[in-house]
Amino acid sequence: MPNPLHRWGKPITLLLLWLAVQLVIKQGVMATPAAVEVVEERKSFGDKICPADLTTAIDAIISRPEFMRSRWGILIQPLADSAPLYSLESERFFIPASNIKLFTTAAALRQLGEQYRIRTPVYGTGTSPYLTSLRIVGQADPSLTNTQLTDVAQQLKRQGVTWVQQLIVEDGYTPYGIINPTWEWSDSYLYYGASVNRLILNQNTVGLTLLPQQPGKPLRVSWSDGVAAKQWRVDNRAVTGKAGIPYSVEIMGVLGEPVLVINGQLAADAAPDFWGLAVRDPAHYFLESFRRILEAEGIAVLKALVKESSANVNNTQITNTETTRELAAVESLPLALLLKEINQQSNNLYAEALLHQLETEERSESSPKFGLGAVQQSLTELGVDPKSYSMADGSGLSRHNLASPFAIAQTLRLMAQTPLAQVYRESLATAEVSGTL
Repeated sequence: MPNPLHRWGKPITLLLLWLAVQLVIKQGVMATPAAVEVVEERKSFGDKICPADLTTAIDAIISRPEFMRSRWGILIQPLADSAPLYSLESERFFIPASNIKLFTTAAALRQLGEQYRIRTPVYGTGTSPYLTSLRIVGQADPSLTNTQLTDVAQQLKRQGVTWVQQLIVEDGYTPYGIINPTWEWSDSYLYYGASVNRLILNQNTVGLTLLPQQPGKPLRVSWSDGVAAKQWRVDNRAVTGKAGIPYSVEIMGVLGEPVLVINGQLAADAAPDFWGLAVRDPAHYFLESFRRILEAEGIAVLKALVKESSANVNNTQITNTETTRELAAVESLPLALLLKEINQQSNNLYAEALLHQLETEERSESSPKFGLGAVQQSLTELGVDPKSYSMADGSGLSRHNLASPFAIAQTLRLMAQTPLAQVYRESLATAEVSGTL
């Protein structure tokens, strides 16, 4: 049977997961997670539970034999009262995994506001129909897709543009470089570990589908995007097995090489096997994709290149004797909707892109703060104890992140007291209703 964690989710066997306990109490309760995922269906305690029964209910779960080697951290508090209803190792550090997104999104909402949009401008020099240059300046919008680039190309077409001498995509990476150094190599070639740059396209991911053939024959490999596919070399050692055999397909990257090694067997009667993978070189993927989109709209491109952004992309200047003007732009959805993608779908790329927005907004000559510093400052101003957590990234993919149940409960309680409480709450996942909790 396929292991969906390798294809759809994070490799949680290496992470300390937290189980969120949702309780309905008259006062309203925020619950922080504990230490393992429960997959076996158990008898429910019902939709409501009395605070006096909390200890009995929780202890009945965490004392099960299968959890004898597990470590739990739980803190349950009413929104209106700091006195805990239940506490177990609530001030100890755990690896929070994607719960770290609660910090990132809280800080971004406070600093940027719910209506904040990421705007990606497109500049040109020359006069239609011939442009000397066409330049798109990356702002780390994680929601950019081929659809928006097609719209840009159509805007240019309506302005009479038919020929571009030089297409420039102005890109750059976070202060950490192409990959956060605290991330695992085994994450970096899968979709949830995609690089975070300033010109993100299609979430810097590509789909690879393996299709069974006749028994004994190699699996057929099909890519969702030809541009991204060219960046990878596939060593396909996987074969089609007899009908009904157990699933054993595995895709591994080769350290430092653009190579994917596919091993294992897929039954002849099995459904196609989909894998989400990372785009290896996001900047050139964006460049080539945009060039093709322009040409599909009848706009010829003579030359195309990637240019590294300056430190502050908002202040980038175009050094050219010709008059430069903005020809088009792409705007993201409002931040309130981006937060839902992060907190409900646990989208790592979106969370890391928010760090770039905080970095850009906060950075100046007198205040060279990076995104993580802006998150900590915002949370400290909110009232969260900075000693109760330690962040290495904005998404939780890093195993270097640390947080206590107290830090998460405190963030939720304090955000509930702000004018942004409703927006923040609506971004959160609801157990068994929405999101990936």
